Amino acid sequence: MAEFTDDDLAGAEFTDVRLTDARFRSVDLSGSRFRLVDLSGVTMRAVDLHNVTIDGWAENLVINGVDVGPLIEAELDRRHPERLKLRPTDPRGFGEAWELISGLWASTVDRARRLPPELLNESVDEEWSFIQTLRHLVFATDAWILRTVLGDPSPWDALDLPHDQMPNTPGVPRNLLVRPALDEILELRVDRQSVVRRVIDELTEEKLSAMTTPVEAPGYPESQSYSVRGCLLGVIDEEWSHRQYAERDLAVLESR
Repeated sequence: MAEFTDDDLAGAEFTDVRLTDARFRSVDLSGSRFRLVDLSGVTMRAVDLHNVTIDGWAENLVINGVDVGPLIEAELDRRHPERLKLRPTDPRGFGEAWELISGLWASTVDRARRLPPELLNESVDEEWSFIQTLRHLVFATDAWILRTVLGDPSPWDALDLPHDQMPNTPGVPRNLLVRPALDEILELRVDRQSVVRRVIDELTEEKLSAMTTPVEAPGYPESQSYSVRGCLLGVIDEEWSHRQYAERDLAVLESR
């Protein structure tokens, strides 16, 4: 068990390190940045949280005795009423959710086109560039729709970009150096979005409640059965979340 006491960790960097059950007492972590860090089950007492920004998933997050997770969700729904449509329960609802997502992304792409092309391959605050975000969404569709729902064992395109924490998987591309033009990745996006549209158009209650047939070939996700509903909800969530990130970063690029 790692223990840090009365330490100033300014400038320290921890990468691919397991600090499970570590103890921090009287430690100065001011100005630190945490990325792709699992803080599940963490207990903080007598901490100062001033000017702190947290982006992630909050569930059973208790601050001063208050579970703030539901409060955060309610506030996000208030700010973005359209989120309510992104929790569909029937085939018609999935169609409406996909129409909403498609329209929102169309406006975001129009916004991106107004920027100099080179900025669309530029990272903001160590996050993915706009182009990389679109590449990741192609990957998400390939993984959860083409491979998992439709059974294609190897649906990948060379421009697919897996999430950072995914281990290297044979056959799944991961090229962080390529810099495709916007129109090149958009052509791929249109193709994948049309596939999702077709799957949703063909949904019935029976299909929506079904489990997928495991794909035996190695790849991502693992070869097991998943619910069709869960796969579609996962893709919709990816589309919504990454558009939020893209809009946030486009605002920074516009200021430049």
